[in-house]
Order: sequence, then C-alpha cells, then structure tokens
Amino acid sequence: MRHIREVLRLHYSVGMSQRAVARSLGLAQGTVGKYLNRTRRAGLTWPLPPELDDDVRLENRLYPPPSDRPSDERPHPDWALAHRELRRRNVTLMLLWEEYCDASSDSFSYAWFCERYKEWAGRLKPTLRQVHVAGEKLFVDYSGHTMEVVDGLSREVRSMQIFVAVLGASNYTYAEASFSQSLPDWIASHVRAFSYFGGVARQTVSDNLRAASPGLAFTNRWSTGPMPISPAITAPPSFRRGRIGQGTKPRSKSASKSSGDGFARLRNRRFFSLAALNEAIHALLVELNDRPLHSWGRSRRELFEELDRPALTRLPDEPYEYAQWKRCRVNLDYHVEIAKHYYSVPHNLVHQEVEARITQKTVEIFLRGKRVASHLRSMLPHRPTTIPEHMPSSHRRYRDWTHERIRSEAAKVGPDAETLIDVILRSRPHPEQGFRSAIGILGLVKRYGYWCRFSCYC
Repeated sequence: MRHIREVLRLHYSVGMSQRAVARSLGLAQGTVGKYLNRTRRAGLTWPLPPELDDDVRLENRLYPPPSDRPSDERPHPDWALAHRELRRRNVTLMLLWEEYCDASSDSFSYAWFCERYKEWAGRLKPTLRQVHVAGEKLFVDYSGHTMEVVDGLSREVRSMQIFVAVLGASNYTYAEASFSQSLPDWIASHVRAFSYFGGVARQTVSDNLRAASPGLAFTNRWSTGPMPISPAITAPPSFRRGRIGQGTKPRSKSASKSSGDGFARLRNRRFFSLAALNEAIHALLVELNDRPLHSWGRSRRELFEELDRPALTRLPDEPYEYAQWKRCRVNLDYHVEIAKHYYSVPHNLVHQEVEARITQKTVEIFLRGKRVASHLRSMLPHRPTTIPEHMPSSHRRYRDWTHERIRSEAAKVGPDAETLIDVILRSRPHPEQGFRSAIGILGLVKRYGYWCRFSCYC
C-alpha cells in the first residue's frame, strides 16, 4: 500500500509519467500501470479521501474480497462483442477486461476472463480462431472454378474466371466474373472491388503473388501492400455451400478460394454476356452479405459497417488506369511504332531510345523519365499520328499533303507524272520521306501549266 500511495502522489501530484515513476521507485513499468488502473476502477485519485487513512481500508477498497455470489449468478461478459472488439486496432483482452470490471462491481479476475474467452473462441469454426484487425487485410484470389457465357452471335461458349475478395475482419465479400486471369483483368477486378468496399485495406493478401507482382505500381497507387498467403495466416471463411464458394480448408488458402459447388444457384441459368453474369453474381452478393452469421448473430454487412469501413484507407481521387510500357527507338521519320501505328516525337530525338506508356486511351512517350510527347490512342494500322510541332520547319509546309492528294494531283498532270510520283513514294522506307520530291515535281505545273499532259496525246 505504501508503494501505491507513492505512485499516486508522484503521478497525480508531481505529474511524473509512468516510466519516470517506475524508475524513481524501482518498480516495473507494468506494475505502475496496474496500480493506476486499479485505483481508477476504484474511483480513487490523489489525494486519497480521509477515510482511507490506513492501509487496511485502502487495501479493501483496491482489492475487495471475492464475491459470495455463485459464479452462474454473477455478470458474464458478452463474448461475441469481445470477439468483435478484438478486431479493432490496439484493442487487447486486458482493455476489454478492465471495461468489463468498470461495468460490473461483481466481476471476475483477469485470468478467469482470458480462460473463458479462449474456451468460447475454441467453440467457433477453426477459420474464425485468428483475429483479423479491422481494415488490415483483404484476401483476394480466383475461385478455381469457371462460369460459361454463350456468344449470342457466334454461339461460342467462353469460360469466365471468378475473382473473389474478402475483408478479413468482417468477411464482407465481393465477387465478379472476368474474361481471363491476365494482369489487366486482375488489376481491373481489384479496382472494382475497392470501389465496392468504398476504401482500401492496408494489405492485399493473395496466394498467387508471383502473377500479381507486375502490378506493384498499382498497389503503390492505391496505398496497399501485397503479401502472399502462408500457413501462418488463417483466412476468414469464404462463401458457404450453395452460395459462392465453401472455404472449408482456408488454413493455407486464400479466404476467397472456392472448393467445389460455389455457384450452385446459377448452374441451370444460361448467360449471353459477361454483364448479365456479373449482374446475377452481384444479386447473390447482396443476399450473402445481408444474411446473419450463425456464430455472430449479425450479418457481414453489419460487421463491415461497424469494423472495416471506418478503418479502410480512402480511395484515391483519380481511378487507376492500367498501362503497359514498351521501349522504342525513334525512326528516321521521327515516329515510333506501337501496335502497328506510328506516333510522332520531337524531330531532334531521331535514333534515341524512348519509353512508351500505353493505356487504353493514350500513348505517352518518355525520354529518361521526362515526357516528350502525348497522343490519343489510335487503332488504325500502318497510319501515322503526327503533331505539327514535332516536325522540322522544312516538313511543316507539307503537313496538309496526304498520299491520296499527291496521287490525285499527279493524275491531273498525266499518266507519266502519276507513274513517276508513285515510284518516288515507293522508293522511300517511309512514303512521307518522298513527299518533298513529289510536291516539288507537282509544283512545276504552276510554271509550265498542263501542256505536257496534252502533248502526250498528240
């Protein structure tokens, strides 16, 4: 009791920290913390009330004798609530026990509290034994099974891959079908999953990290860290039998791994588009996330709103756009070839090696990390996209000329002129390089007129 009095005096009166008090009195810092917690639960502070002038009264106040009431009549903690609270960051059994003691004057000891909680948790399904902190892990994977979509025109049957994502703390689940397991589809499924959850978990757990590793720029963009699944990570249960997935052995598998008859409710339906299949899957998701969990008495959606949603990282302002990178060398005509189309760069970069960032809508050209050109993506093969500013001054005067216009003007002069112009254009590695010679020949018409054409018919 003397130590407790001195701890209270130094902490409340002198204003010393717990570490400083422990160092001053030669006590462990944990012991000082226990003294302060016990006095706080007893409603005491410094200075102590006059009626606690002797050690016996103070000890009875801080360490009351065990209750005479039978254990089955004393208040028991809400173990389901305690299990949910443990999924919050920095929540421990010690903290929950202290709150339990504050709510009841006839509470049990901390050792009893821990033992009974472990007994209660042991009666849950094995996949629920590990506690997942709210907003910490998102388990992602392909289910291992496919769904068929029939092309309405060709009647071709294609197998769609099923992507599943499950938040660890609440088991809140997202699923969708995609054309393949390629990196673009893998990343696009993540983007739609994050939008569905309205936020991003701090870690994205996958048992196929090797396939996802090229998408590290994507994880950096969304402020989430990729990590592989391992036997040390116990994933939450996935969809149950007859719903989406089973997850009966998730000890070394992702939470999203299905194991047999995941889409049993859709087995007799025929789909003619990917959108129709995903619409049916999302209808099942609503039902799944709203159904109460037997062990919790609450639905995945309720747990998600309480646990995961407040802890998720905010979505970025701009949606992620998948991009491919390609090394290119600038050709003599100051264009680079990408997917059989030619995009211009500044003419002084001829023969330089550049990098192209290719998205669905744009093509950006970089030289040593600095962007030097940007174009809208074009799907027309063997055609150029040229910005006038990229051309040398001697070429800009010809930018309004095209192959068709040059041949049309040559045809007006006569068949010999048309043949000559065609030979000039064909003799160059790129037809544009012959524009200057061809236009120069056609310019002779202004000086000599069309007499040569008529002379051919004389």
